[in-house]
Amino acid sequence: MRWRRVLLRSAVRLALLAALVLAIWTAIAGPVTVLRVIRYGDTQIDDFLHYPYREMAASPSPYLFTAALHEGPLTVPLPAGGEGDLDALLESSGTIALLVLKDDRLVLERYYQGHSADARSQSFSMSKSILSLLVGAALEDGLFQSLDQPVTDFIPELAGRGYERVTIAHLLSMTSGSAYVESDNPFGVHVILNYTPNVEERLLRVGMEVGPGTVWRYKSGDNALLGLALSRALAPRTLSEYMQERLWVPLGMEAPGLWSLDREGGLEKTWCCLAAVPRDFLRLGRLALREGEWQGEQILPAEWVRQSTQVGRAAEAGWDEAYSAIGVRDYGYQWWLLSAEEGSYLANGKDGQFLYINPARQAVILRLGWSMGEMPLSQWLALFDHLAAREW
Repeated sequence: MRWRRVLLRSAVRLALLAALVLAIWTAIAGPVTVLRVIRYGDTQIDDFLHYPYREMAASPSPYLFTAALHEGPLTVPLPAGGEGDLDALLESSGTIALLVLKDDRLVLERYYQGHSADARSQSFSMSKSILSLLVGAALEDGLFQSLDQPVTDFIPELAGRGYERVTIAHLLSMTSGSAYVESDNPFGVHVILNYTPNVEERLLRVGMEVGPGTVWRYKSGDNALLGLALSRALAPRTLSEYMQERLWVPLGMEAPGLWSLDREGGLEKTWCCLAAVPRDFLRLGRLALREGEWQGEQILPAEWVRQSTQVGRAAEAGWDEAYSAIGVRDYGYQWWLLSAEEGSYLANGKDGQFLYINPARQAVILRLGWSMGEMPLSQWLALFDHLAAREW
């Protein structure tokens, strides 16, 4: 009987400890945030089904890609060496979609895991690069005066806390110097930001760590502040309405897009959470490839696209050389910069979301998935380089 009493006491202690941890977590993160984490678990590509959103309506005149689709099996180099079937490689890596646009022709369009051309999926950090496109529009429209404009012009609540010298450019290049830490710690700001019903309130709590422009560190908090600044500049219009006007309709998007909010009537979660069908994500990549031109009309300033996708800023502020080892040479304005020779760059999100753009090869490649599988980033980039160079 003694062992039962020992087990009972141990169970009670564990229950009390769990209750204490839950109470502390709730006090830090807030009850709604904790409930969302418990209910929905880790972020997934179908999270747009769980949260309030604003919708961008499909274009009344959808843009149709010129299709020259490759049919049948396709042999590609394998990560382990040798060659093998592309479909098998993608199936085994959790891929749901792979689209290749080459010389302005849709040459490959494959879907897996029950996904289809009509199925939406939620982007994660790929959305950061899409926000960069909107910043180019905001500069052209005078919503932002320049990249050197202080963020406190839009978010005066940050004044007096070291943010006076943080500019739009610092947020774009993730060199703000803020104390935001990108981690999976459930008590940390990043997890809380993903689940909170009040993004603005959480952002205003983040202090400064070092002077702006001195240190590069990847953090969604800089993008979230950028999104908040743009939302303030747009008011009373919403960011989704601006997306509809400046990108969704002009690009001839074929399906509605959904941008998740922190709460009903709240803020778009600009560092993630834009849901769209695959071809509409590909259209955004085509716009970047064409330096803002679309069907004879300059939708975005060409100089903005070149500046944001070719001019690195991170190296000046302590670039993490570990990225260079896997084929990423620098960070632009919310885009990962790849080959300097070919001018290639990347929008990259959690679970292997890639929008790869190669101007020298006139190629755009979109890969979406439930995960990256067993392939690290360097191997995905090697596959994209191969597909971009291929004669279709």
